[in-house]
Amino acid sequence: MEPPPNGEEPTSWDELYNINLIPSELFLKFRKEIQGFRVGVNLEFFNDPMNDFQTKLVLKPLSPERRWKFAYEPIRQDVRLISKKIPVTKFLNLQVGIGHNFKMNAIGWKWKLTTCFGGDGISRIRNKTTLGLVPGLDFRFGWRADYVLPEVTGALGTDEALFNLNSGRLQASLDRVEAIVTAT
Repeated sequence: MEPPPNGEEPTSWDELYNINLIPSELFLKFRKEIQGFRVGVNLEFFNDPMNDFQTKLVLKPLSPERRWKFAYEPIRQDVRLISKKIPVTKFLNLQVGIGHNFKMNAIGWKWKLTTCFGGDGISRIRNKTTLGLVPGLDFRFGWRADYVLPEVTGALGTDEALFNLNSGRLQASLDRVEAIVTAT
């Protein structure tokens, strides 16, 4: 999304607008609701930057005020207790977790601030969209769009151009596809 280093405008629309519809993450999630809890098995496939596979067992309460979830990754031998995303402001969330890695015999904690906006000097929108096909089968799509809005400027009586158009930039991608099978 950076402008060319020599300051020249890109020569084609392909350089200005890029939409990538090949996801870098594919998830297959199986969920079962048991006595007020949701038990899940996640099969996660990653193809960018390198091919990787991971499984997760997830347990979380079904109540609307749920504040935590428990995750176990058998391949990495990692156990985590993760808080729900806590709203700090309208667009900013905090999430905290504590975990134990059995391979390294280590305990640690993590925190992260997340938002659907932001980027490195450019505007970014990140979002998840869910599509329910039939009861018990949902698809969730994680996507993002990095953009610079078009800009029209001009001047009269100065050494600047009377009319100047910056056509903006858009780089969008479908990052994640999840198939979620829920048994009730």
